[in-house]
Amino acid sequence: MEVKDSNGNILNNGDTVTVTKDLKIKGMAKTLKRGEALKNIKLTDNADEVECRIGKSQIVLKTCFLKKG
Repeated sequence: MEVKDSNGNILNNGDTVTVTKDLKIKGMAKTLKRGEALKNIKLTDNADEVECRIGKSQIVLKTCFLKKG
């Protein structure tokens, strides 16, 4: 299964990605700003989602809002 970012680049476990749009995270006071880098992503069973860690929280993000950085 190939997981692709918004530009069509293939993502792998441990990659660093950049957020392409301001995202309000449900249940958190923090908003992910455009251009923020997220390190060490983990692929999930779904090709449209990846897991990442923000602070102490694990969140799942859609790949259409990410680009490989």
